[in-house]
Amino acid sequence: MAKIIDGKKISAEIKEELKVKVKEYKEKGIDITLAVIQVGNDPASSVYVNNKKKACEFIGIRSLAYELDENISEKELLDIIEELNNREDVNGILVQLPLPEHINEDKVIEAISPLKDVDGFHPMSVGALSIGKKGFVSCTPAGIIELLKRSDIDIAGKECVVIGRSNIVGKPMAMLLLRENGTVTVAHSRTKDLMEVAKRADILVVAIGKPKFINADYVKEGAVVIDVGIHRNENNKLCGDVDYDSVVDKVSAITPVPGGVGPMTIAMLMSNCVSSVGLVKE
Repeated sequence: MAKIIDGKKISAEIKEELKVKVKEYKEKGIDITLAVIQVGNDPASSVYVNNKKKACEFIGIRSLAYELDENISEKELLDIIEELNNREDVNGILVQLPLPEHINEDKVIEAISPLKDVDGFHPMSVGALSIGKKGFVSCTPAGIIELLKRSDIDIAGKECVVIGRSNIVGKPMAMLLLRENGTVTVAHSRTKDLMEVAKRADILVVAIGKPKFINADYVKEGAVVIDVGIHRNENNKLCGDVDYDSVVDKVSAITPVPGGVGPMTIAMLMSNCVSSVGLVKE
């Protein structure tokens, strides 16, 4: 019987721990503030931003909301980021992606101070991760490591396969697994014999962006499967990159969709905000 890794439960535990830390900081006169910038009113982005605000409220972080018109110029957005970089009372800055086409996402990400880059997307944050230095880590991969550790799944010495090579999930995921002493293979849409590569994995992390792409034929008996994907199927129900029903009886542990990786992303964003204390003033 596969262990169902409960991301909702684990994220709730993390938020409770952070709530205690935030209270301790407040007792020392230290407030934590996250600035969230949303350009336009994309419905999915609005849901994410709202969830982030709720999480801030729950753990005691002040959130500043910048809800900007989708026609705002790139310069105006960069000016707001620059102002927030210079504000001592702001610990973290988050720009909700995607941005409208006329705004260069890379330029916006690079404009955020690495000391306030709670999303972990800045090239300096990514570079720090790649050479084992301290820095903010992309929230979804960081959340996956927490899911594994808090589910008593040992990473050291395991054969780990990450399917997907995005800057937000695939690449940082591979580096974090390496940091935990996993033996890591990064596979992707151009990988030859993807099925054979996936079947080697003791820990299989799937972020390929295709609904129900990974079925039982791709999975080794007793593997741990982490599903990063989120889609709506033909019946408008949420599903992941993994065909859950096909693999659940073959694996030792698996994350469901929804309720697996998703809740961890916001929990780790909150964790990054709390760990930002002190960085701004140093």
